[in-house]
Amino acid sequence: MIAWRNEGDREQMRPASTDDPLNLTAFIQANLPLAEVPSIPNVKLHIATPRSGLYRLAMADDSDLVPPYWAYPWAGGAVLARYLFDHPEAVAGKRVLDLGTGSGLVAIAAMKCGAAHVLAVDIDEKAIAAARLNAEANAVTIETLLSDIIDGEPPQADLVLAGDVFYDEALAECVLPFLQRCRAGGIDVLIGDPGRAPLPTESLVRIAAYPVPDFGGAARDVAANSAVYRLS
Repeated sequence: MIAWRNEGDREQMRPASTDDPLNLTAFIQANLPLAEVPSIPNVKLHIATPRSGLYRLAMADDSDLVPPYWAYPWAGGAVLARYLFDHPEAVAGKRVLDLGTGSGLVAIAAMKCGAAHVLAVDIDEKAIAAARLNAEANAVTIETLLSDIIDGEPPQADLVLAGDVFYDEALAECVLPFLQRCRAGGIDVLIGDPGRAPLPTESLVRIAAYPVPDFGGAARDVAANSAVYRLS
């Protein structure tokens, strides 16, 4: 999931640095225990609990307006991951871009299902730190990029995966043109979503549906009826 503060705050981000000024890696390891993701086989993530103290990160870098999307497996990413495990041929041998990687769940699933290379992109440095740790915990290698790429040209990829990127109207208006440029450039685009209001269903073909957990939703113990769509 992509984490925008608001439309006016969108700015081109720098490539990810090896610096870790807030010691994000140590914080995540110490406060977000590894846990299995229900309905997703053989994947563990560092997932927030009520005792994780995420507010301390917000206070440390004044990012209290940025929800910690990276700390939970949201339904849009979970349904994509589930689909990939059921259909590994969708990614096998392909160059994959995971847009708005968040926890890295989708990127990890793609690598476990045989992708040749996965680039996991997010604009939140905490997401990048979490995705790297989660990939390591699952014994896969992904490339990460801290960047806002949706104003740019289509990536060098065979497939774009986008989980839960249509939760906000303003963001949807920006993401859809990028995904459409990718599709026009010959890149397949798969989208995971639990039916959020801004989802552009008129441009999508539903190819699968699963009840998956939505840890970031209001009722974490309730499965969300989510679907995977192909951009037409």
